[in-house]
Amino acid sequence: MTRYDQPYSPGGFQVMPPAIKAIIITNVIVFLFQNSVFGSALTTYGALWPIGSNNSAGYSFHLWQPITYLFLHGSFAHIFFNMFALWMFGVEIENYWGTRNFVSFYFTCGIGAALINLVATYGSPYPTIGASGAIFGVLLAFGMMFPDRYIYLYFLLPVKTKYFVAGYALIEFISGLGNRTMGSGSDIAHFAHLGGMLFGYIYIVIRRNEWTIKRMFRNVSLPKKSKGPVLWQGGGKDDDTSEAEIDRILDKISSRGYDSLTAEEKRKLLKAGKR
Repeated sequence: MTRYDQPYSPGGFQVMPPAIKAIIITNVIVFLFQNSVFGSALTTYGALWPIGSNNSAGYSFHLWQPITYLFLHGSFAHIFFNMFALWMFGVEIENYWGTRNFVSFYFTCGIGAALINLVATYGSPYPTIGASGAIFGVLLAFGMMFPDRYIYLYFLLPVKTKYFVAGYALIEFISGLGNRTMGSGSDIAHFAHLGGMLFGYIYIVIRRNEWTIKRMFRNVSLPKKSKGPVLWQGGGKDDDTSEAEIDRILDKISSRGYDSLTAEEKRKLLKAGKR
Protein backbone atom coordinates (compact mmCIF):
# COMPACT_ATOMS: atom_id res chain seq x y z
CA MET A 1 0.00 0.00 0.00
CA THR A 2 1.36 3.39 -0.93
CA ARG A 3 0.69 6.77 0.64
CA TYR A 4 -1.66 7.56 -2.25
CA ASP A 5 -3.77 4.48 -1.56
CA GLN A 6 -4.26 5.17 2.14
CA PRO A 7 -7.28 6.94 3.64
CA TYR A 8 -5.15 9.75 5.03
CA SER A 9 -7.38 12.36 6.67
CA PRO A 10 -5.53 14.57 9.21
CA GLY A 11 -7.96 16.02 11.71
CA GLY A 12 -10.92 14.43 9.98
CA PHE A 13 -12.48 15.33 6.66
CA GLN A 14 -12.74 19.08 6.06
CA VAL A 15 -15.15 20.64 3.58
CA MET A 16 -12.76 23.57 3.10
CA PRO A 17 -9.23 22.38 4.00
CA PRO A 18 -6.51 24.97 4.76
CA ALA A 19 -4.60 25.06 1.46
CA ILE A 20 -7.67 25.29 -0.76
CA LYS A 21 -9.16 27.96 1.48
CA ALA A 22 -5.93 30.01 1.34
CA ILE A 23 -5.62 29.63 -2.44
CA ILE A 24 -9.22 30.68 -3.06
CA ILE A 25 -9.02 33.68 -0.70
CA THR A 26 -5.73 34.83 -2.24
CA ASN A 27 -7.12 34.54 -5.77
CA VAL A 28 -10.23 36.51 -4.83
CA ILE A 29 -8.18 39.27 -3.19
CA VAL A 30 -5.86 39.52 -6.20
CA PHE A 31 -8.88 39.60 -8.53
CA LEU A 32 -10.33 42.52 -6.56
CA PHE A 33 -7.02 44.35 -6.91
CA GLN A 34 -7.05 43.59 -10.64
CA ASN A 35 -10.32 45.48 -10.85
CA SER A 36 -8.93 48.49 -9.01
CA VAL A 37 -6.43 51.19 -9.94
CA PHE A 38 -3.66 48.60 -9.47
CA GLY A 39 -5.13 46.21 -12.05
CA SER A 40 -3.08 47.26 -15.04
CA ALA A 41 0.24 46.97 -13.18
CA LEU A 42 -0.66 43.58 -11.69
CA THR A 43 -1.51 42.10 -15.05
CA THR A 44 1.46 43.69 -16.79
CA TYR A 45 4.09 42.39 -14.39
CA GLY A 46 2.36 39.30 -13.01
CA ALA A 47 1.09 37.64 -16.20
CA LEU A 48 3.17 34.94 -17.89
CA TRP A 49 4.71 36.61 -20.93
CA PRO A 50 6.20 34.32 -23.58
CA ILE A 51 9.97 34.21 -23.98
CA GLY A 52 10.92 36.27 -27.01
CA SER A 53 7.59 38.02 -26.88
CA ASN A 54 7.12 40.44 -29.76
CA ASN A 55 4.71 43.10 -28.52
CA SER A 56 4.56 46.84 -29.09
CA ALA A 57 4.60 47.70 -25.37
CA GLY A 58 7.89 45.88 -24.75
CA TYR A 59 6.54 43.56 -22.02
CA SER A 60 8.71 40.51 -21.41
CA PHE A 61 9.15 37.35 -19.36
CA HIS A 62 10.45 37.51 -15.77
CA LEU A 63 11.37 34.69 -13.39
CA TRP A 64 8.53 35.33 -10.93
CA GLN A 65 5.80 35.01 -13.57
CA PRO A 66 5.46 31.16 -13.51
CA ILE A 67 4.05 31.66 -9.98
CA THR A 68 2.29 35.02 -10.12
CA TYR A 69 0.26 34.19 -13.24
CA LEU A 70 -1.57 31.52 -11.21
CA PHE A 71 -3.29 34.23 -9.15
CA LEU A 72 -4.49 36.42 -12.03
CA HIS A 73 -7.80 36.00 -13.87
CA GLY A 74 -9.44 37.75 -16.77
CA SER A 75 -13.08 37.82 -15.68
CA PHE A 76 -15.51 36.84 -12.95
CA ALA A 77 -16.49 33.68 -14.86
CA HIS A 78 -12.80 32.78 -15.26
CA ILE A 79 -12.02 32.92 -11.54
CA PHE A 80 -15.38 31.46 -10.46
CA PHE A 81 -15.12 28.27 -12.51
CA ASN A 82 -11.42 27.82 -11.70
CA MET A 83 -11.99 28.15 -7.96
CA PHE A 84 -15.12 25.98 -8.09
CA ALA A 85 -13.17 23.22 -9.90
CA LEU A 86 -10.32 23.54 -7.41
CA TRP A 87 -12.73 23.06 -4.52
CA MET A 88 -14.75 20.29 -6.18
CA PHE A 89 -11.79 18.11 -7.15
CA GLY A 90 -9.19 19.27 -4.64
CA VAL A 91 -10.98 18.85 -1.30
CA GLU A 92 -10.65 15.08 -1.13
CA ILE A 93 -7.09 15.18 -2.41
CA GLU A 94 -5.94 17.58 0.31
CA ASN A 95 -7.80 15.59 2.95
CA TYR A 96 -6.12 12.37 1.82
CA TRP A 97 -2.62 13.67 1.15
CA GLY A 98 -2.37 16.38 3.76
CA THR A 99 -1.93 20.13 3.27
CA ARG A 100 1.83 20.16 2.74
CA ASN A 101 1.73 17.51 0.01
CA PHE A 102 -1.22 19.19 -1.67
CA VAL A 103 0.48 22.61 -1.76
CA SER A 104 3.64 21.04 -3.20
CA PHE A 105 1.59 19.24 -5.84
CA TYR A 106 -0.49 22.31 -6.75
CA PHE A 107 2.49 24.57 -7.39
CA THR A 108 4.41 21.81 -9.17
CA CYS A 109 1.52 21.52 -11.62
CA GLY A 110 1.16 25.29 -11.95
CA ILE A 111 4.85 25.93 -12.58
CA GLY A 112 5.06 22.89 -14.87
CA ALA A 113 2.12 24.24 -16.85
CA ALA A 114 3.96 27.56 -17.19
CA LEU A 115 7.11 25.85 -18.51
CA ILE A 116 5.18 23.90 -21.15
CA ASN A 117 3.28 27.04 -22.10
CA LEU A 118 6.52 29.00 -22.51
CA VAL A 119 7.74 26.41 -24.99
CA ALA A 120 4.42 26.32 -26.87
CA THR A 121 4.02 30.11 -27.08
CA TYR A 122 7.60 31.19 -27.84
CA GLY A 123 7.57 34.57 -29.58
CA SER A 124 3.84 35.13 -29.09
CA PRO A 125 2.76 38.68 -28.16
CA TYR A 126 0.04 37.48 -25.78
CA PRO A 127 0.43 36.68 -22.04
CA THR A 128 -1.18 33.85 -20.08
CA ILE A 129 -3.06 34.19 -16.77
CA GLY A 130 -5.14 31.90 -14.59
CA ALA A 131 -4.87 28.89 -12.29
CA SER A 132 -6.18 26.45 -14.91
CA GLY A 133 -2.85 24.67 -15.42
CA ALA A 134 -2.56 23.80 -11.72
CA ILE A 135 -6.25 22.84 -11.55
CA PHE A 136 -5.92 20.46 -14.50
CA GLY A 137 -3.19 18.75 -12.49
CA VAL A 138 -5.61 18.46 -9.58
CA LEU A 139 -8.22 17.01 -11.95
CA LEU A 140 -5.71 14.39 -13.09
CA ALA A 141 -4.91 13.47 -9.48
CA PHE A 142 -8.61 13.08 -8.73
CA GLY A 143 -8.98 10.79 -11.74
CA MET A 144 -6.03 8.65 -10.62
CA MET A 145 -7.30 8.42 -7.04
CA PHE A 146 -10.94 7.73 -7.87
CA PRO A 147 -10.93 6.31 -11.42
CA ASP A 148 -14.30 4.55 -11.17
CA ARG A 149 -16.23 7.33 -9.49
CA TYR A 150 -18.96 8.87 -11.63
CA ILE A 151 -19.05 12.53 -12.69
CA TYR A 152 -22.33 13.82 -14.08
CA LEU A 153 -21.78 15.94 -17.19
CA TYR A 154 -24.26 18.80 -17.21
CA PHE A 155 -25.75 17.13 -14.12
CA LEU A 156 -27.28 14.46 -16.36
CA LEU A 157 -24.79 12.16 -18.12
CA PRO A 158 -22.78 9.85 -15.79
CA VAL A 159 -19.17 9.30 -16.87
CA LYS A 160 -16.43 7.51 -14.92
CA THR A 161 -13.70 9.87 -13.77
CA LYS A 162 -10.94 8.05 -15.65
CA TYR A 163 -12.77 8.48 -18.96
CA PHE A 164 -13.69 12.06 -18.16
CA VAL A 165 -10.05 12.99 -17.49
CA ALA A 166 -8.74 11.09 -20.51
CA GLY A 167 -11.35 12.69 -22.75
CA TYR A 168 -10.60 16.15 -21.43
CA ALA A 169 -6.86 15.64 -22.03
CA LEU A 170 -7.54 14.48 -25.60
CA ILE A 171 -9.73 17.51 -26.30
CA GLU A 172 -7.05 19.86 -24.95
CA PHE A 173 -4.38 18.19 -27.08
CA ILE A 174 -6.43 18.40 -30.28
CA SER A 175 -7.45 21.98 -29.52
CA GLY A 176 -3.84 22.95 -28.83
CA LEU A 177 -2.66 21.44 -32.11
CA GLY A 178 -5.49 23.22 -33.91
CA ASN A 179 -4.39 26.56 -32.51
CA ARG A 180 -0.81 25.99 -33.60
CA THR A 181 -1.51 24.71 -37.10
CA MET A 182 -4.40 27.01 -37.99
CA GLY A 183 -3.21 30.13 -36.19
CA SER A 184 -6.39 30.32 -34.13
CA GLY A 185 -6.87 33.38 -31.98
CA SER A 186 -8.22 31.33 -29.07
CA ASP A 187 -7.45 32.80 -25.66
CA ILE A 188 -7.39 29.35 -24.00
CA ALA A 189 -3.93 28.04 -23.06
CA HIS A 190 -4.49 24.39 -24.03
CA PHE A 191 -0.84 23.37 -23.72
CA ALA A 192 -0.66 24.94 -20.26
CA HIS A 193 -3.54 22.66 -19.24
CA LEU A 194 -1.74 19.65 -20.66
CA GLY A 195 1.47 20.76 -18.95
CA GLY A 196 -0.29 20.83 -15.59
CA MET A 197 -1.57 17.30 -16.15
CA LEU A 198 1.83 16.06 -17.32
CA PHE A 199 3.72 17.45 -14.34
CA GLY A 200 0.97 16.23 -12.01
CA TYR A 201 1.34 12.71 -13.39
CA ILE A 202 5.14 12.79 -13.04
CA TYR A 203 4.82 14.08 -9.46
CA ILE A 204 2.40 11.31 -8.46
CA VAL A 205 4.51 8.55 -10.05
CA ILE A 206 7.64 9.80 -8.27
CA ARG A 207 5.89 10.00 -4.90
CA ARG A 208 4.17 6.64 -5.31
CA ASN A 209 7.48 4.91 -5.99
CA GLU A 210 9.41 6.92 -3.38
CA TRP A 211 11.97 7.87 -6.04
CA THR A 212 14.40 10.03 -4.11
CA ILE A 213 18.15 10.51 -4.43
CA LYS A 214 18.55 9.01 -0.96
CA ARG A 215 16.63 5.90 -1.90
CA MET A 216 18.46 5.36 -5.19
CA PHE A 217 21.78 5.35 -3.34
CA ARG A 218 20.49 3.71 -0.18
CA ASN A 219 22.17 0.37 -0.91
CA VAL A 220 25.43 1.90 -2.10
CA SER A 221 28.11 2.12 0.58
CA LEU A 222 31.84 2.75 0.51
CA PRO A 223 34.02 -0.27 1.34
CA LYS A 224 35.97 -0.19 4.55
CA LYS A 225 39.73 -0.68 4.53
CA SER A 226 40.52 -4.38 4.32
CA LYS A 227 43.21 -6.70 3.07
CA GLY A 228 41.11 -8.07 0.23
CA PRO A 229 38.59 -6.56 -2.18
CA VAL A 230 35.21 -5.64 -0.79
CA LEU A 231 32.33 -5.90 -3.27
CA TRP A 232 29.50 -5.00 -0.91
CA GLN A 233 29.31 -3.79 2.66
CA GLY A 234 26.23 -4.76 4.62
CA GLY A 235 24.98 -6.54 7.69
CA GLY A 236 25.41 -5.45 11.26
CA LYS A 237 23.18 -5.19 14.28
CA ASP A 238 20.82 -2.73 12.56
CA ASP A 239 19.57 -5.58 10.37
CA ASP A 240 18.20 -7.47 13.35
CA THR A 241 14.93 -5.63 13.76
CA SER A 242 12.64 -7.62 16.03
CA GLU A 243 9.20 -8.79 14.96
CA ALA A 244 7.74 -6.76 17.81
CA GLU A 245 9.30 -3.60 16.38
CA ILE A 246 7.93 -4.37 12.90
CA ASP A 247 4.48 -5.01 14.38
CA ARG A 248 4.65 -1.66 16.18
CA ILE A 249 5.56 0.12 12.94
CA LEU A 250 2.72 -1.59 11.05
CA ASP A 251 0.26 -0.64 13.79
CA LYS A 252 1.45 2.95 13.51
CA ILE A 253 0.82 2.91 9.75
CA SER A 254 -2.64 1.47 10.29
CA SER A 255 -3.63 4.12 12.82
CA ARG A 256 -1.80 7.24 11.61
CA GLY A 257 -0.70 6.61 8.00
CA TYR A 258 2.64 6.00 6.33
CA ASP A 259 3.62 9.67 6.54
CA SER A 260 3.70 9.44 10.33
CA LEU A 261 6.78 7.15 10.26
CA THR A 262 10.20 8.53 11.01
CA ALA A 263 13.04 8.04 8.54
CA GLU A 264 14.50 5.33 10.79
CA GLU A 265 11.17 3.47 10.97
CA LYS A 266 10.86 3.57 7.18
CA ARG A 267 14.38 2.18 6.87
CA LYS A 268 13.63 -0.67 9.29
CA LEU A 269 10.41 -1.51 7.45
CA LEU A 270 12.21 -1.60 4.12
CA LYS A 271 14.96 -3.88 5.45
CA ALA A 272 12.38 -6.20 6.99
CA GLY A 273 10.57 -6.39 3.67
CA LYS A 274 13.79 -7.35 1.86
CA ARG A 275 14.47 -10.12 4.36
